[in-house]
Amino acid sequence: MNSEDNSTVGEASSKLEASSSAKEPTNIEGEMKRAAAKKLIERYFYQLTEGCGNPNCTNKDCASSGEPMTPNAAAGRALKLFSQEAKLCETHPSKVAKINLLDTPTANDTRSEEIFGNVPSNDNVVSQSSKDSGKGGVKYNSAPVPTFLTEQALYDIIDECETNESYSPLIRSLGEIFSSIENLSKSFPQERVSSSSSPSIESPDDVKGLNKEQLRLLEGEMDKDEDCSAETSTSGVPHVDLPSVKRAYTALFKLKTSIFENALVNALVTLAGNLQMELPTRKKNDNHYDIVNVLLIVFEIPALGSGDFLETALPAICRASQWLPVEVQATLARTWAGPGRSSIRNILENLQQLISLRVIVTPFHRDFFVQDENVITSATKLMKIVYYANLLAGVLESSSLRNVDDMGDSLDESFLAVKLNKSIAPEDALAKVLGVHILDCRKPHLPYSEFYNEPLSDMVEMDRDFANFKSELGKFSFMNYPFILTPATKTMGLYFDNRIRMYSERRISILQAVTGQPSNPYLRLKVRRDNIIDDALVELEMISMENPNDLKKQLVVEFEGEQGIDEGGVSKEFFQLVIEEIFNPDYAMFTVQNETQTVWFNPTSFESTAQFTLIGIVLGLAIYNNIILAVNFPMVLYRKLMGRQGSFEDLVDWNPVLYNSLKQMLEYTGADLEEVFMQTFRISYQDVFGTIINYDLKDKGEKIPVTQENKYEFVDLYADFLLNKAVEKQFRAFYKGFQMVVDESPLDQLFRPEEIELLICGSKNFDFDELESSTEYDGGYTNDSQVIKDFWSEVHALSMEDKRKLLQFTTGSDRVPIGGLSRLKLVIARNGPDSDRLPTAHTCFNVLLLPEYSSREKLKDRLVKAINYSKGFGML
Repeated sequence: MNSEDNSTVGEASSKLEASSSAKEPTNIEGEMKRAAAKKLIERYFYQLTEGCGNPNCTNKDCASSGEPMTPNAAAGRALKLFSQEAKLCETHPSKVAKINLLDTPTANDTRSEEIFGNVPSNDNVVSQSSKDSGKGGVKYNSAPVPTFLTEQALYDIIDECETNESYSPLIRSLGEIFSSIENLSKSFPQERVSSSSSPSIESPDDVKGLNKEQLRLLEGEMDKDEDCSAETSTSGVPHVDLPSVKRAYTALFKLKTSIFENALVNALVTLAGNLQMELPTRKKNDNHYDIVNVLLIVFEIPALGSGDFLETALPAICRASQWLPVEVQATLARTWAGPGRSSIRNILENLQQLISLRVIVTPFHRDFFVQDENVITSATKLMKIVYYANLLAGVLESSSLRNVDDMGDSLDESFLAVKLNKSIAPEDALAKVLGVHILDCRKPHLPYSEFYNEPLSDMVEMDRDFANFKSELGKFSFMNYPFILTPATKTMGLYFDNRIRMYSERRISILQAVTGQPSNPYLRLKVRRDNIIDDALVELEMISMENPNDLKKQLVVEFEGEQGIDEGGVSKEFFQLVIEEIFNPDYAMFTVQNETQTVWFNPTSFESTAQFTLIGIVLGLAIYNNIILAVNFPMVLYRKLMGRQGSFEDLVDWNPVLYNSLKQMLEYTGADLEEVFMQTFRISYQDVFGTIINYDLKDKGEKIPVTQENKYEFVDLYADFLLNKAVEKQFRAFYKGFQMVVDESPLDQLFRPEEIELLICGSKNFDFDELESSTEYDGGYTNDSQVIKDFWSEVHALSMEDKRKLLQFTTGSDRVPIGGLSRLKLVIARNGPDSDRLPTAHTCFNVLLLPEYSSREKLKDRLVKAINYSKGFGML
């Protein structure tokens, strides 16, 4: 664009500003709409001055169908066309009208530079006297090829190759350009540089509803873009036009021949080698936009996840990409989250394909683990960039709702002393540069589950990976990239961390015993079955006050008057009984939402905060000791445990009736909202006795009606009161107890809130076919034994309630662990010949002792009695 063009586009923006005196918008939506309008006006301007390049164009407002307008006249006309939502040509107008390569350029024709790049204007480039079949074709000699590509240049090269039935020019062009960082980075330039947050504009409908106050900043933003364009031009590195790249690749890969693919693969391998040499030598403050452009173009290749691209080119690019500075990673993430949003899925699928392939074909052994395979680790590092792009492209909430640091105000000295010993995990450098956190994302662009790689998760030896995770030598660990691991695999990593800490506390106790100090290597609880809550809470309270570190020892429970030895099964039943009592309505510590059957803190509970602290300890101990609980908290609790305050969207799974009514208010656009909803800033709720309590969300809230102007404020204050302020005292105490146990655990590094719920509550998939296929047999039984066939026939015929009882009887819990019932590793052992004895179980080891009953009817009778009347522990 020349200086005259710049001034006229600025004048168009000035006219827009003059037509509006409203206050300029500050919200994101307004900024995006302004950017959209600006881009649209520019398209009208270039359509009027340069045309769309279609010689058969019939649009009267396009220079290709008539005479181009002067810039001054086009500026005013562009503004008028925008206000009328006039027709735009389907082909995007460019700075220079597109020409056909068949129109033979001369050495002095400046249009050739626009198409081919900086090609030396000599006779070695193109032989203009060559004609084929009387057509105005261009014959390539062995001279230098274009130094960069544009979409039109590629089209013309393809046309010429097909005309001459020779693809040598295409092969040489792809080889020369795609093997060079400099050449490829200059290819497919944008017409103008625009913000990565600006939407792609295809029609006037994209900015429908844009009013004057949302257009006032257009002039300033246009000027800003002109500055950026000038700066980019100076650096010689234009930004990539991703839609143009996609169209070019579509045309390229539609060719009937695939002869060019080998050349492109070889060029990418060379490019990767150049990147590996170039990146480590770059200084931190150097301009890396050429690297960004190269990777943006490469990862748009549609065949990157198949054939030789997958086996050769993509691994090479991944290996080179592991040297990317964090600033370049952040730029890639922002671009993929903005203009490249539609490519996220394809890029992710290609990386997943590569990792899965390498996992399957690589022969791992005791001296070569999956963490040592460079292609897998480098692809995982690259996938992290895609993961953060996926967050940025999703629905984000304000980072101000994160409240990790303000919990300390209400925590006592004993807990703070424990917290001082915690080694704070370093913040992820890429997340810090991007200013985003996993808790900020309400809904990602793609589901998180699409980032799990099951073949990799099954192959990872978590003991080795955990050792690398704890190592200070900088060894690669997938625990630093938890998005790629399934929750079941991450649970093993957490299990190793907890067990090592337990053993550490045990060694400390043994050393204390040697020095004559009292020693207790375990966290022992002795409780009475009929008084379990009082006994358990009293003992836990004493331990938390005297030595909170004892909570990190292995839990051992003993029921008074019973002979069971706790190897895990007794603890399971202990937690089950405690949870049943705690959530008993008679205690009134929690309330139940009828619609969702979820429990929440009672804001008017008479119980002391110590009681809620001890409940938090119980929840932490369950995670720490790898025990699944039958609790039903809404998701907002797990988000709060991870350090995120509750907000309006959290109401949807806690109180959907309230959520829908508030959402209806937000979506109501009538001017009579105040009369229709008749709501003020005073709300009401009930205490445990059913007494109505009024609360003003703002000072004198009863006198402040909810209107169209303040309805969003009302909804935010309402949700904040219900989920944060009303239960602040109870939750802080609960959080304190929970953190006393898990504060040194990598829990928050490995798991998202949804996965924390799975960790605590288990899976909801009761697939007993899966349990049958994973069960092992002992004592003479096999899966072909008649009693075993009869057993599974009866089990599959049970009701869901009885199936839960069977799980409770055999494993000590009626919950399904993360990963499904196959993770239980159930063992059915022969317990003697036919007899009248009932089946018994070792719940600590998931072993069912089953006599070899003489008939299916007898087996059913004994099994049903056993699962319905089992309670307590006794010696066999």
